[in-house]
Amino acid sequence: MSKSEAAYLGLLRHILEQGQRKEDRTGTGTISTFGYQMRFDLQEGFPLLTTKRIPFRLIVSELLWFLKGDTNIRYLLRHNNNIWNEWAFQRWIESPDYAGPDMRGFGLRSQQDAAFNEQYQEQMELFKRRVLDDDAFAAAYGELGDVYGKQWRQWKTTGGGVIDQLQDVLRMIQATPDSRRLIVSAWNPEDVPGMALPPCHTLFQFYVAAGKLSCQLYQRSGDTFLGIPFNIASYALLTHLVAQECGLAPGEFVHTIGDAHIYTNHLEQIRIQLERTPRPLPELRLNPEVRSVFDFEVEDIGLTGYDPHPAIKAPVAV
Repeated sequence: MSKSEAAYLGLLRHILEQGQRKEDRTGTGTISTFGYQMRFDLQEGFPLLTTKRIPFRLIVSELLWFLKGDTNIRYLLRHNNNIWNEWAFQRWIESPDYAGPDMRGFGLRSQQDAAFNEQYQEQMELFKRRVLDDDAFAAAYGELGDVYGKQWRQWKTTGGGVIDQLQDVLRMIQATPDSRRLIVSAWNPEDVPGMALPPCHTLFQFYVAAGKLSCQLYQRSGDTFLGIPFNIASYALLTHLVAQECGLAPGEFVHTIGDAHIYTNHLEQIRIQLERTPRPLPELRLNPEVRSVFDFEVEDIGLTGYDPHPAIKAPVAV
């Protein structure tokens, strides 16, 4: 078993054995622990879980969306990526412009009521089509507020300007690699109230030593079954992309989590996953001709040797 997969499975076991029952914003209920750290050696292989299939293309398109500074789900939908739909959809169904059936409480009701779930799927498909085809609708309801990409690339200053945090850090890595200020923050207290979902992965820091680039993420809150596997792969990928631009080898990804939790409606899925035997990690393949993180397209990024167990479906708590 790779150390990377063992680290994640160890987190699941730790929460099940040591976690506390807590209520949460979604009303689902969690088993939670506070303060946990995992380390992933990126020389060992790319840390994409093998005990269940993780859709790597979704991770790629989401990260490229962040890197563009985009905050509208239209780009994601054009790449068949639906992972942010629920938060934008919720804004629409709670707006005065929505005239369809009552979808309030859809996160839980769609799991329990087949008729409601059918209506929900119909309204979601309508919503997606309108975001893709209607510019005004996309501007009004495809927007998620000043979430990750906006904070990374266009942090608003009190003087009315903007800071491109990521571009600044890229310059610093190359000019002053020993700096202890290689930090990008997504947590902007002034903007949090207007975000569809306040940043869960709040800040990350790079570290250069012995010709290798490492990255540490501080994540305030993590859905351990659904979200954390995406976050591990996303920031490992970001580390690889930045390393390629800066002429460094990838080092470690260090993942520090505040509230690491398992939703109570994911327990059976986790039992299935923990019974599976991990397989060898895949290898990441990047187009060597792309020299800037901002120039990568989805087709420039791929995997070889990914042979996971089947996917395990679970509901998203919204």
